[in-house]
Amino acid sequence: MLDHPLPDIESWVLLFSNNSLPVLRVTKRRLDEMRQDVDRVDARELARIILQDPIMTVRMLAFIQPMRGRSLQHDITTIASAVMMAGMNPFFRRFNDLPTVEGMLKGQDPHALLGVLQVIRRAQRAADYAQEWAIWRNDINMEEVRIAALLHDLTEMLIWCFAPKLGLEIRALQQANPTMRSADAQTATLGLTFEDIQLELCKVWHLPELLQNLIDASNASQPRVRNVALAVRLARHSSNGWHDPALPDDFKDIGHLLNIRPEVVRQRIGLDPMPAREAEED
Repeated sequence: MLDHPLPDIESWVLLFSNNSLPVLRVTKRRLDEMRQDVDRVDARELARIILQDPIMTVRMLAFIQPMRGRSLQHDITTIASAVMMAGMNPFFRRFNDLPTVEGMLKGQDPHALLGVLQVIRRAQRAADYAQEWAIWRNDINMEEVRIAALLHDLTEMLIWCFAPKLGLEIRALQQANPTMRSADAQTATLGLTFEDIQLELCKVWHLPELLQNLIDASNASQPRVRNVALAVRLARHSSNGWHDPALPDDFKDIGHLLNIRPEVVRQRIGLDPMPAREAEED
């Protein structure tokens, strides 16, 4: 396990690229069960399992890109398409005996495992929000938006897995300085941000350009990118409960995206109605 920051972005990319990325234990178990009877595996069910696990999702996308060949002029941006292109037997041969997040962090500070599982759960919720809003917006391919939200914080997950001490340091720094921006805490600890590393990983792993653009905050003016960013924001701010002071602004911004009132956003999420005075202010 790494206990010190690496000197540059290339070193981080090399670390993550030269090691087998761990998946959730439940993902490994379900894939192992499917492997026992490959001929009866349903491609849609396999894709659904993959899409619940951010690290398995990125492994699948990285695996499929070199297979596109010159005859296919566009990137594979959905997991169902990736599964069909790979084929069942090649898929299960490639993803045999997968390492797990839980196994990798066994014996480490238990807060590290809790940390990565919290980030993964947050990513799953962000993906659900992003997909629901993409459907509401009549997005032509809601799964692309879902995947972008699911992978938005991938580097944070990898830091927890490969350098849990640094993950704990970043968290401690933020807890000690509640007003500190996440990016500043990352830079203070690592010398760069998660986003810096992530954008470079996308290039090195040849991930679809569309997904890179959806994750890149510099494209924030595009509605699909705002869809992803707001889903990630809502999942992050609500991760400790629905009383975070940033949530009212999130509801307003989501309302602008979907062309509905903030109170309707709250209702769609399943929250209780706001007190009458707060509702009038909106």
